Amino acid sequence: MENKTLTSDIIFIEGLKVSPQSTVPAFILLLLIYVFIMVSNVGLVVLISMERNLHEPMYLLFCNMSVNDVFGATTIIPRLLSDAFTPITERYIYYIDCVVQAFSAHFHAGTSHAVLMVMAFDRYVAICNPLRYATIMTNRMVVKLSAGAWVAAFIAVAILLGLTIRLSRCRKIILNPFCDNASLFKLSCDNLLFNHIYGLGSAVVILGSSLGSITLTYLRIAMVCLSNKNKVLNSRALQTCATHLAVYIIMLVASFTPMIIHRNPQWADSGKVSSVLFHVVPPVLNPLIYGLQCKELRHKIFGVFYKNKVMDAKGAMRVQSLHK
Repeated sequence: MENKTLTSDIIFIEGLKVSPQSTVPAFILLLLIYVFIMVSNVGLVVLISMERNLHEPMYLLFCNMSVNDVFGATTIIPRLLSDAFTPITERYIYYIDCVVQAFSAHFHAGTSHAVLMVMAFDRYVAICNPLRYATIMTNRMVVKLSAGAWVAAFIAVAILLGLTIRLSRCRKIILNPFCDNASLFKLSCDNLLFNHIYGLGSAVVILGSSLGSITLTYLRIAMVCLSNKNKVLNSRALQTCATHLAVYIIMLVASFTPMIIHRNPQWADSGKVSSVLFHVVPPVLNPLIYGLQCKELRHKIFGVFYKNKVMDAKGAMRVQSLHK
């Protein structure tokens, strides 16, 4: 079977390897994480959409990140949950579904880097050119930059997966928790040199451009803050920049881990769970970091809960007055 091209479109996938005793706790934990990702990120988007005074470039870019995080988590987690109680020997996925999952996973990763680069540019303009910020970062410009980020990621990933699906297949087992490009081209016995070159090249371009642009941007911001004697403005600038950098560092660490694991098989069995981190950890932490660190968002979130408590208290008082 390993040396013959498969005629079937069914691929066996390993999924998460957990002991039978850990299956239920792992399922519950992953389900709670997914519910939190959906509620927190969707809630953030709804809050920003409903509050007109939050219709500013920075918050609209937060919406981009939250929508992308919901998309990335939905790409991976529901499939892992559905396979949790399925024996490893009976876990399979259709090839076309595997390709769609791989495309979605890489699209989420590429868009995350692209959106964070746009957010760094927004902070650069706000801090280094505050007088021109309103004329440069209009809502129309934000839409253009956001669309450019998504389209650029889409094109890069489409080429990546296009090079992979052209290959013939001689294997049918994916030893990974979910489908990605590296897992797909490992199904082939063809010459994979071009796939490796483009895969590593595109990863270097995406990671290099995001790391380089964000490093240069924040060096420039640091120089402006050092030359500016206004402590209040510097404090606000550092607060917003620290939030963005924290999100970027978390995402960067989660990005490198699966790349290293795929190219070091000796670590695969003990570290496969780390390949899921990129689609779990940033979507969990991003709404917490943005929601709690940004003063305006924090006030709006606390305001919503306070308003609900007041309404519940008034409702309880009405019920008590009716019974008297």
